[in-house]
Amino acid sequence: MANIITTRKLSLADHDPSKSLTTPRDNIPGLPDFGWRVKLDYECQEKCKPFTTPRLRQLPALIGLGLRYSSYMLKCRRQGRRPHMDHTNPVYHKPIYGCPMGGIGCGTIGRGYRGEFCRFQMVPGIYEHKVIPADQFIVCIRKKGQTVYQKVLTGNKPKCQLKSWQWGFPLDKATYHALYPRAWTVYDIPEHRIKLTCRQISPVIPNDYKDSSFPMVVFIWTVENYGSEPLDVSVTFTFKNGRGNKEDSVGNCWNETFSVAEEGSHEVSGVSIHQTFQDMPCTYSLAATRREGVNVSHKVHFDPCGSGDDLWNDLEEDGKLDSKADKTQRTRKGQETAAAVCIQCNISPKESKTLEFSLTWDMPIIHFRSKGFKYRRRYARWFGDKGDSGPKLCSYALHNYPDWEHKIEEWQNPVLQCSAIPAWYKSALFNELYYVSDGGTVWVDPVDDSYFMGKEESLPTSIIKEYGMFAYLEGQEYRMYNTYDVHHYASFALIMLWPQLQLSLQCEMAKIIRSADNSQRKYCMHGTVGNRKTINMVPHDIGDPEDEPWSRVNAYNIHPTDDWKDLNLKFILQVYRDYHLTKNEEYLKYMYPVTKILIEAAHKWDTDGDGIIDNGGFADQTFDAWIMHGARYNSKVWTTVYYFLT
Repeated sequence: MANIITTRKLSLADHDPSKSLTTPRDNIPGLPDFGWRVKLDYECQEKCKPFTTPRLRQLPALIGLGLRYSSYMLKCRRQGRRPHMDHTNPVYHKPIYGCPMGGIGCGTIGRGYRGEFCRFQMVPGIYEHKVIPADQFIVCIRKKGQTVYQKVLTGNKPKCQLKSWQWGFPLDKATYHALYPRAWTVYDIPEHRIKLTCRQISPVIPNDYKDSSFPMVVFIWTVENYGSEPLDVSVTFTFKNGRGNKEDSVGNCWNETFSVAEEGSHEVSGVSIHQTFQDMPCTYSLAATRREGVNVSHKVHFDPCGSGDDLWNDLEEDGKLDSKADKTQRTRKGQETAAAVCIQCNISPKESKTLEFSLTWDMPIIHFRSKGFKYRRRYARWFGDKGDSGPKLCSYALHNYPDWEHKIEEWQNPVLQCSAIPAWYKSALFNELYYVSDGGTVWVDPVDDSYFMGKEESLPTSIIKEYGMFAYLEGQEYRMYNTYDVHHYASFALIMLWPQLQLSLQCEMAKIIRSADNSQRKYCMHGTVGNRKTINMVPHDIGDPEDEPWSRVNAYNIHPTDDWKDLNLKFILQVYRDYHLTKNEEYLKYMYPVTKILIEAAHKWDTDGDGIIDNGGFADQTFDAWIMHGARYNSKVWTTVYYFLT
């Protein structure tokens, strides 16, 4: 179940990565030479879809599983929550996505390579795969006091919304480039001799446990006039409330303008959109930097579901927005709201100027569906948990992004400049890291101080007090936090880049190993009934965000996993690897009794006394549809454990 099955098998024999259409071949000034690069008219040719139609010979074995899992899904529906694996509503292959926005564990917003704002994950662990038409950038070019060009900077066009806007930027005139956590889009407007470059930067920085947790992104626009006449050019950033679902129109949203002027720094001004997601307050804020030679204006509200003519005509009139009203009335049921921030500048021939925007989302207190506990997102340590920090977040982002970029380049350049590493692999090393933030990730502190009361000042207590609790999903479709068999492989990224997050995750896992949950449930594969969690065994996962992670573990309900042969051993291997890399003896001492228990449990699986554990004739490991007998597969894992420990 942990593997996505497609209708056609792909292999490196079919696709030489070095010959991929998305591998950069030309040097574009201002862009890295390595990464994922496409023209906006690029169309992915791979047609993939989820496996939904089994072969006839497979049906008998799946009938019982199908009936029991259907019963489980109906139970979830009655409880008002989504199943953790919803095979009746799969997320279909949409090859539109680019580099996501935001730090680690604070919620993320996905962005497509054609400029779409899509795939919202504000509610922890829950995704809305929707493209929002009103979330856009618009360019306006004026010459001698007249608007000569105004266009939405995307190739997409909505079916019924914002019909007054001019859509359809020529896709062959723009190039997208991603090298996580940054992305670039270059737009060429040859008829007016203008080139626009948008640089998207998120604060994802190795060994940084502060800025890397911040819910923010900046868009740095470089405007170049390579013509012979001066022009007035403005870029407008528009954004609406919500995350692309029915909750967007429940009402009670309101907008207000703000301005932040810190001593010795440029003023930052913008608009905040106040709203609530599943009774958790969240504020979007979009802002721009005021500096000499640029004009910043705003529109505190426009209707994102209407024709859009009020904003479009206002911008077309003089390249600026009206900047009226500092606060709106709350929306009624059925209404939505949007806001806009505009930066305008005059550019002489052969000159370039920089325009700076930020987008932040302030949602400091969260809970999961069951509402058993409240958590404070990590960034709230520095910005507070009142939900009023949007202006300060925007100001921080716009004043600190140069430092982020410097640190990102220091991290990436040794790899990018290494001639021994193939170009496609350089791209993969960084771009596939996107999941550290966009994996439904949460990085939190317990709100209730009783979490630490009565606990000795042990390693887990001290690590969680300093670095917080960290979890990420197995997949955006397989909604289980810290699924341990797959974390075994992903853990290398954490221990190399954010080692304290790996230690925090392991300490939480060690506590869960020594706990039990004797509540009974039916397992879907064979209909057996058993405990949810067996003491002194590694759990499959630490829970579903639609339930109560860390408290009710093992959301996975296909097989009982207390007899899986790989989970215990993978924990042991990670403990040794973590110690080897960190030299943290306190960590090793804390983990030793746990690993000893797990080794003793693993010895019981050696049924013939040959020193190698044996599979039990059922799907008792991470390949949970494969029946294995004897000393297959696990012999390598067990031999590795034995080698490390002796």
